[in-house]
Amino acid sequence: MRRARSIPGRAAALLATLAILSACEPLGPATSPVPQPRPAGLGPAGDAVTPQSAASRDLARYYEKVQNDLLTRGLLRTDGGGPDAPFDADDLARNFETIAFFDEYAKGGFGTSGRGASGQLSRWSGPVRVNAEFGPSVPRDQRESDRARIDAYAARLGRLTGHPITATERGGNFHVLVAGEDDKAYVKSRLRRLIPSISAEELALFDNLPRSFYCLVVAVSGGGSSYNYTRAVALIRAEHPELVRRSCIHEEIAQGLGLPNDSPAARPSIFNDDDEFALLTSHDEMLLRMLYDDRLKQGMSADEARPVTRIIARELMGQPL
Repeated sequence: MRRARSIPGRAAALLATLAILSACEPLGPATSPVPQPRPAGLGPAGDAVTPQSAASRDLARYYEKVQNDLLTRGLLRTDGGGPDAPFDADDLARNFETIAFFDEYAKGGFGTSGRGASGQLSRWSGPVRVNAEFGPSVPRDQRESDRARIDAYAARLGRLTGHPITATERGGNFHVLVAGEDDKAYVKSRLRRLIPSISAEELALFDNLPRSFYCLVVAVSGGGSSYNYTRAVALIRAEHPELVRRSCIHEEIAQGLGLPNDSPAARPSIFNDDDEFALLTSHDEMLLRMLYDDRLKQGMSADEARPVTRIIARELMGQPL
């Protein structure tokens, strides 16, 4: 399966990722904009469902074939890892450093990239309130099932990290938009509302989003720190079959919490380009627990954090210090 790579946005505008399935790398923290007055007509979609277009139905058939191909090859596992995918504390510490501190694509102008940029630890300091929203074309039964999965996943992440992560129907600061090909105007209007500093160039990308781009997460920092996330928006294509939608939900929300990179060495993990695992694994749960451990601080470099992450990894794995 072809993987889409990140397209860097403006460092002063947003932290963005464009991802296929489980490959998504957020790009450098941004300063949270001053909220603007709410324009008319830019709120969440109502309960009405609009008919699905032929283009959207074609896209759904395409993604169904993609999922079937992956499953036929033994990929998109949902078992969370097992005896065939062992890892130890050193593996965990090394993978955490790669995934939490490095961006595969360096920050630069829109559409430019570099390799292996090292950054500082970024995460949320305040409560994360996850709000599921749906485009007008998303059927009611899918809205209900996806909302239930998103709500349950938010509760799971809160238990794992010890950080206040909860689901909410309104007043959220981490918006998960499930929207289809027919919902472009809705998505763009919501992005303008939720991230006022987003540029016309960045919004234009959504008019012709390639099939290879499965998911999008945008996170914005604020609260007086470039490493403190205060708002995020994830976009999930509604045309994906159920398992791929769940996979996108798992990775986009986890990456929006502060795990921006992928690593080919991470296994069992959704933070890997090989599509082997569809859902958050035991390894990934430990990465999230490390990310929100109080012994790590926002803005830490990889070098500063390394002695601490080694200790935390060994504690989580039950190995001697």
